[in-house]
Amino acid sequence: MQNNNSNTVTKILLLGFQNLHSFKIFFFLLLLLIFCVTICGNLLIIVVVSYSRSLHSPMYFFLTQLSFSDILLSTTIVPNMLHVVLYEGRSLPFIDCLIQFYFFSVSETLECLLLTVMSYDRYQAICNPLHYSSVIDLTFCLKAVLLCWVMMLSVTLTLIVTISQLRFCGPNIIDHFFCDLDPILELSCSDTFYMKLEDMILAAPFVICPFMVIMVSYIYIIFTILKIPSTTGRQKTFSTCSSHLAVVSLYYGSIICIYLFPNKGNVKKILALFYTVVTPLLNPMIYSLSNREIKQAFKKLKSKIPSACQTS
Repeated sequence: MQNNNSNTVTKILLLGFQNLHSFKIFFFLLLLLIFCVTICGNLLIIVVVSYSRSLHSPMYFFLTQLSFSDILLSTTIVPNMLHVVLYEGRSLPFIDCLIQFYFFSVSETLECLLLTVMSYDRYQAICNPLHYSSVIDLTFCLKAVLLCWVMMLSVTLTLIVTISQLRFCGPNIIDHFFCDLDPILELSCSDTFYMKLEDMILAAPFVICPFMVIMVSYIYIIFTILKIPSTTGRQKTFSTCSSHLAVVSLYYGSIICIYLFPNKGNVKKILALFYTVVTPLLNPMIYSLSNREIKQAFKKLKSKIPSACQTS
């Protein structure tokens, strides 16, 4: 598992979930089902938004980008985890471990930035409706999404390059089902202080600051909604941002739990399972089940399919 000449780790052994025994096949099938539903659900949102003119608005454009992020996260984590569960562990090259961590970091942080942009979009739509179309136009949407992708790809690459400069002398065993930062750093025989410091510094602009922007946006949104005189008006206005608020709660709720609960053993794996597997599954469900416009657009698209097939 290691190169004895240079005493450098060349392969990583992921232990995954130990002692599943007879539960292993059921867990494997459950993960496979969740993976299929997650991919289909997010692809469905992308297709519905793309083909429905009524959904060609900034909010739904950002929603498709969120679905892309969820697909990236799910395809990065779940296929490898299925192998880990079925064979009770997996050996993979160290470079593959870094690649998996790279795309995991990109997708997670990208979701954070997209949720921030979406909260700003809801703020402008509810608090400044007269200026909404002039502020949140197509140019703004394209620039915001492009900036999010470029920032994440470049900043995460810098993090990966820094990790690759460390020496990894062993052991080569990670007691997890995917390659996360802390388990990787535990394998290093170099001083990881500056690596951890860099990670903390990057957390400020890409996790903490977006969270503050979201909080401030929703404080203004709540005060604006409370000023609406009619109950029906308040409910209708709140319904336009309730789905986003639920997704934000899921995302940051899992992050807060990671820091509140002990980051060891099964607790660490269960929390990681939630934000890598469950959250990408729930996001499209939240938006499709609670959003009347998406449900109507889906019904229209579904009704067009038989006629399209008959024409062809």
